[in-house]
Amino acid sequence: MTNWQIDLERLKADIRALSQIGRRSETDPALYRMAFTDAEMAAKEWLLEQLRAEGLTARMDGAGNVIGRLEPEDPDDAAKPSVLIGSHLDTVPCAGTLDGSLGVVIGLQCLRTLRTQRIPLRRPVELIAFSDEEGRFGAMFGSEAFCGFIHPARLQCTDLDGITLADAMRAQGLDPDLAMDAARPREQIDSYLEVHIEQGPVLDTHHEQVGIVEAITGLSKWQIQFQGEANHAGTTPMDMRKDAFLGLADFAHELERILEENGGPNSRATIGTAQILPGAANTVPGMVEFSLDIRDTNSETLQELKNASRKTLAAISRRKGLYFDYQELSHIEPVACDGKMIELLTQTADALELRFRKMPSGAAHDAQMLAQIAPTGMIFTPSRGGKSHSPEEWTAWEDMQAAANLALNTLASRAG
Repeated sequence: MTNWQIDLERLKADIRALSQIGRRSETDPALYRMAFTDAEMAAKEWLLEQLRAEGLTARMDGAGNVIGRLEPEDPDDAAKPSVLIGSHLDTVPCAGTLDGSLGVVIGLQCLRTLRTQRIPLRRPVELIAFSDEEGRFGAMFGSEAFCGFIHPARLQCTDLDGITLADAMRAQGLDPDLAMDAARPREQIDSYLEVHIEQGPVLDTHHEQVGIVEAITGLSKWQIQFQGEANHAGTTPMDMRKDAFLGLADFAHELERILEENGGPNSRATIGTAQILPGAANTVPGMVEFSLDIRDTNSETLQELKNASRKTLAAISRRKGLYFDYQELSHIEPVACDGKMIELLTQTADALELRFRKMPSGAAHDAQMLAQIAPTGMIFTPSRGGKSHSPEEWTAWEDMQAAANLALNTLASRAG
């Protein structure tokens, strides 16, 4: 196997350039490059300029996805299904510089190297920077559109300020109706590869250079209410109370049992927000509203966790004299990465003498959408200290280089 190498200095330059797009001040390192804002569109324009400067075909589709394409030398091969590599350029508020961007920059460097080194290709290779992976308007909009999974109602999703996706696109000069035309026929796609920071501590703790993802977690997000009776904190006896907060406290205590009895090693459950009403120090809480995030890489296990959570909520309600209600805000099915892609990544990592481990992804990614229409693989880089969605997010340069070389040689094998 040929050991192709990316240009680390160019990779560094691109990371540094992107890290300046979306900053609010010279003294604040955080990025604010949310989907369909001026900052995110500036990042997309930067990418289009880089692609065109390399002599590559570059465009933006109806969903705002940026697509760059490297053609094979033989024109007869141009009609073959493309090998894709991609990620996203949008960020959460107060973000670091690598989440999403690293995968895009590595993809850009791979296309550059494939072209300048004249690495033989027998099918096209394309880089895609997807829109709104982070969820200003519900998460993974661009990859959903690319895969043909959206419908017109999706354009009416709103952000936290009540702005619709359609209006945000119009404000950037985009026609939201064209998002329906962004779907790519499956027969045009050979495979998809994504490089991403791990966003967790495993690789960093074990001093490994890359992770090869075997499965991507599914997740279900709920909003739950316990309703009791608000009453005076001093005059209402303890045995006569219908304290909604105690319902939440009991449920939080039960989460470990639910995971132990119904989950597996990749199961997660988190209560991330809670609001107590009426919220007075001298009043028994009459209502509590809280979130629940349930995750697992196995679809059946995820469903069992959801069922067990519902039963536990019902049992607590009966025991405490409460009513409960819940709404499933979103559900994403877990997916397994393609076995042949995992095998190719493993063989390539061995040939490059990289320290790696096979592992699940505990976060959702655009690859989750692509895996439903094409063979998909993922490469993780270590997140220093396990930190992500933070200005402290970082991966050592040598680990970025290792992941980039793994991606490059995988693309060369898959497209060659």
